[in-house]
Amino acid sequence: MAGVSQSMIAKIEGLKISPSYGRTKKIFDALEELERKAETKAKEIASRRVVCVRRQDLVAKATMVMRQTGFSQLPVLDNGFVVGSVSEKSILTQVVKGKSLSELSHERVESIMDEPFPQLDEDSPLSTILMLLQQGPAVVLTKKGRPSGIVTRADLFKVMRTRT
Repeated sequence: MAGVSQSMIAKIEGLKISPSYGRTKKIFDALEELERKAETKAKEIASRRVVCVRRQDLVAKATMVMRQTGFSQLPVLDNGFVVGSVSEKSILTQVVKGKSLSELSHERVESIMDEPFPQLDEDSPLSTILMLLQQGPAVVLTKKGRPSGIVTRADLFKVMRTRT
């Protein structure tokens, strides 16, 4: 891959020769490429079924979807693009602020939604996903700007179980 012979690599490893900067760069570039190919991609661990609600849906619908699916947070879409998120926490925050559950159930999701989950291309490396999941509960994967998958902290635990 680096255009360097096996015998030259052996001489470099044996400290018999010092390669030029150009050759050293080629070797490191080839090693980095191998590492990129070997790293798990986001799409390999993502849930392909992205359960969403629309911004104009009622909060009652969002809570029903959460109950039916067992998800505690959902992306919010507008014309197929992610524009926000809604979670058990965002709903509870409204209740703590004094809104009744019946009043809240008749409001539109857009009135209580939070910022959207971070979005990454589905070919992003797992290391990038890990950094984002330290800050939030989910990362939406996109293809041509539209959701194609979602990775949550729970998905990481599934991967850890299967690889141990």
